[in-house]
Amino acid sequence: MTHPIELIIDEPAPGSFVWRLLETDTDGAHPTVLRSAFDPVESYELALASGQRALRSEIRAHATTEDH
Repeated sequence: MTHPIELIIDEPAPGSFVWRLLETDTDGAHPTVLRSAFDPVESYELALASGQRALRSEIRAHATTEDH
């Protein structure tokens, strides 16, 4: 993987949590949103679990494209 990906959890409204995957350039600057939750969930833990699944999916996708 050439660009770092960071998983963050935000609480835009009380009791409403969303995850985002941010991708940075090779220097770790200029983060852009790679993927984000479609809908908020009611707990940090649910958002974290969902975000981790998305992150693993993104890592697998990058690994497959780098293998070919």
